[in-house]
Amino acid sequence: MIENQQAYIAPCILALDVGTSSTRALLFDARGQGVTGIGSQKKYQLTTSHDGEASLDADILTEIVAATIDEVLHQMGTRASEVKAVALDTFWHSLVGVDAQNKALTPVITWEDTRPASMVQTLGEHLDEQKVHQRVGARFHASYWPAKLTWLAREQKEVYGRVAQWISYGEYLHRVLLGKSVCSLSMASGTGMLNIRERAWDGELVQYLGIKDGQLPQLGDYKDGITGLTDAYQQRWPQLQKVTWFPALGDGAVANVGSGAVTLGRWALTMGTSSAIRAIVEPEQVVPSMGLWLYLVDGKRAVVGGALSQGGNVLAWLRDTLGLEDLKQAEQLAQAVEPDGHGLTILPFISGERSLGWQGSRRMAIAGLSLHTTPGMLLRAGIESLAYQLKQVYDELHRVLPLEEQHVPQVICNGGAVLGMPLMQQILADTLGAPIYPSRDSEASSRGAALLALEALGLIEDITKVKPNLGESKTPDAKLGSIYQQGLARQQKLYHMLQEPL
Repeated sequence: MIENQQAYIAPCILALDVGTSSTRALLFDARGQGVTGIGSQKKYQLTTSHDGEASLDADILTEIVAATIDEVLHQMGTRASEVKAVALDTFWHSLVGVDAQNKALTPVITWEDTRPASMVQTLGEHLDEQKVHQRVGARFHASYWPAKLTWLAREQKEVYGRVAQWISYGEYLHRVLLGKSVCSLSMASGTGMLNIRERAWDGELVQYLGIKDGQLPQLGDYKDGITGLTDAYQQRWPQLQKVTWFPALGDGAVANVGSGAVTLGRWALTMGTSSAIRAIVEPEQVVPSMGLWLYLVDGKRAVVGGALSQGGNVLAWLRDTLGLEDLKQAEQLAQAVEPDGHGLTILPFISGERSLGWQGSRRMAIAGLSLHTTPGMLLRAGIESLAYQLKQVYDELHRVLPLEEQHVPQVICNGGAVLGMPLMQQILADTLGAPIYPSRDSEASSRGAALLALEALGLIEDITKVKPNLGESKTPDAKLGSIYQQGLARQQKLYHMLQEPL
């Protein structure tokens, strides 16, 4: 029970973080500090197939999320009444089709699903991708709704025709628990269908895709909370009946907020299942290049950056394929190999490519294998390959942001795949040529959602005034950086040699 935990300042925020491989429920106090000893995490696996499927059953996922809430409320005991609001972040870009009774007709199609990649060329033949990108901040790609909807209309016509509305998983969760939902500007901007400047669904895309009136969800901002539970959940959680449930926000946006990367001089580097580098800006301050995207945090803040479909998923695949027990063992093997001392060049596109090239049909390639290649060499090369891809995003951000030429941002890293691997942090610092500061707030997404909820409630004046909690930085080594530049050059050469996906 919470009586045995650390002192905290009420009221509390219950933060739900629904990720690609697990969901968490955590408790934060009125200062945005996590309450030690209170929390629940449950893991699950995507449904995958050789043709690129990466989906989740919407109702099974909802029950898993609900189970984490059960556990936190039980841990809180009589103090559960101190929960003031429920904050929610989920993976961006998900798509669920529901009927008129809000029953899911499709699985949750995640960002990692590459089946719609075949529709990207079709979109490009009928629409001006550059102009669309300028309006919505996103390219034509399998991870976004235009390609997904085009694919569903072609491949699953019967189901497609029965869908009353297309929503993200966060809205689906709220409809099950609360009976209604609001689609935040943050979540809408991750669909690739929101006109960023107008804060409205993009008219040209809506018309091209043949979307009918009412088939896209109601838009709102992060402060537009909902109260009241459906009958079943009111009985299950009477403690939450009168609290405010805030709309779902994109996990990438709140990761910046939770790690303290909320100003132009602080960037967030996140590596969980996937990876990204992001900076928060005013929406009208930046026009992203074609390699980057621009999403909204809320009505007044945007996040610009680039994301890889790779990160911890590559490391987990290497670990499992090589029969290793855990990533700690993998890190030790990789540590014993000299920088770029393996003779390998890897394109790490195990789940397709996003930034910078946006070719969703690309696949992983490993060049240079020999009889002398060891598991440690493969692991080291895999880590370095991710750093090379992030270096290109980092350089592109420098080109588009209004920074002084020699400005070196404070790069704050978060996410389990990077926080749990000091070797990864050092390789990133050397490759980027910038210090890497690990966030001590290991649950950056949950904390970011909680901080925004506290701001919406007026309990925190401004999230930019919350100081980041950082660990000791990894300082770049220029000599090693030059070695990694050679590895990056080889990777780019292989990338262009395999320009057409195999």
